[in-house]
Amino acid sequence: MLGEILITLGVLSLLFVAWQLWIGDWIGAAEKNAAGKSISEQWAREYAASTPAASTPPASTPTPTPAATPGAPVTPVVSPEPADAQIFGVMYVPRFGKDYQVPMAGGVSRPRTLDPIGIGHYPGAPMPGAIGNVALAAHRTTFGKPFNQITHLHLNDAIVIETAAGWYTYRFRNLEYVKPTAIDVLLPVPQKPGVKADGRYLTMTSCSPMYFATERIVAYSVFDSFTPRADGPPASLKGGT
Repeated sequence: MLGEILITLGVLSLLFVAWQLWIGDWIGAAEKNAAGKSISEQWAREYAASTPAASTPPASTPTPTPAATPGAPVTPVVSPEPADAQIFGVMYVPRFGKDYQVPMAGGVSRPRTLDPIGIGHYPGAPMPGAIGNVALAAHRTTFGKPFNQITHLHLNDAIVIETAAGWYTYRFRNLEYVKPTAIDVLLPVPQKPGVKADGRYLTMTSCSPMYFATERIVAYSVFDSFTPRADGPPASLKGGT
């Protein structure tokens, strides 16, 4: 009788672990992707509502204003830093799947940002599009595990951050493994103490190895382009390069 009870408890424990590590994560990831999609759709509706409808053209066409040089880079719009747990963006990584669109919020605490929302922005770090190092954190396991596939990134993979202003595209460069105390990865120029930033960088941090926190895995990317909302999503989200 005691043996049957122990076997039953063991089976229940295994089922609980399976729920926590796989089924619960799958549900959590789907919920976060759905939340990101909803946020993106809301920004699109708000932009459409704020854009005046095209008016009837005048009888005499005025001399057109010279257009911007085709292909010229657009100066990024830099948003104010969000408050703790305040959602400000949605991240897309085509390498992680077409449904990947995870909300981003201020702060990196587990109970307020990483667990319930997804991706956290280190307080004091630059915002997307700004000069310096946009430093982010997210789980590799549990709670939807937004950075679970971080080791699958390839050179030049697009990492896109959407805000109400538009889309910021960064390009992946390399991975690094560091100790949890290696805060130099969050500097304006990662791993370069005392160096003033003259470029735009993105640093994604998470725990390593999987299911442990003895190290940190760090993914570095560099800024590629900013696409204003008026221009629609960038080519990297349409299957382009």
